[in-house]
Parts: sequence; structure tokens; C-alpha cells
Amino acid sequence: MVEQFSPKLTYDAGPTGCGELIMNLFLTMKKMESSDIIEVISYDPGAREDLPAWCRLQKHTLLHREDNGKISHYFIEKG
Repeated sequence: MVEQFSPKLTYDAGPTGCGELIMNLFLTMKKMESSDIIEVISYDPGAREDLPAWCRLQKHTLLHREDNGKISHYFIEKG
């Protein structure tokens, strides 16, 4: 299902905790155009709760989340 998305860029957050992940994502997405898609890769299990909530607060759309073991891929469309 992942192949249906065409991210403009990929942000591999690795094991970064959610506070730092969200700040880096915020700064990265500020440079993006509305409706651009970013793929976020995270190893932090807390991101499963934090990223969807952050997207709602920032008016971005979480298009898809795919879990592959301990790694999650998020596809977010900038609002």
C-alpha cells in the first residue's frame, strides 16, 4: 500500500524521542508547500500516539501508517 504515496522527502528519525522528532519535523515541514507529502520513519513506539495527535493540531493529514516490526513509516500531507 505504501507505493501509492509519492513523498517529496523522507525524514528518518531513527530512535529519536518524540520531542525532538516533532521539533525536527515541524522545522522541516515549514519549508514544504501545502499538499506536499513527507515520509517519516521512526523507531520510537511513542510516535504511534504522538504523530497523529500532532498532525491534528497542526492541520496536517496523516495519510497512512505502516508498522514493520519496531519501525513505523508515516506518510503525512502538509495542510
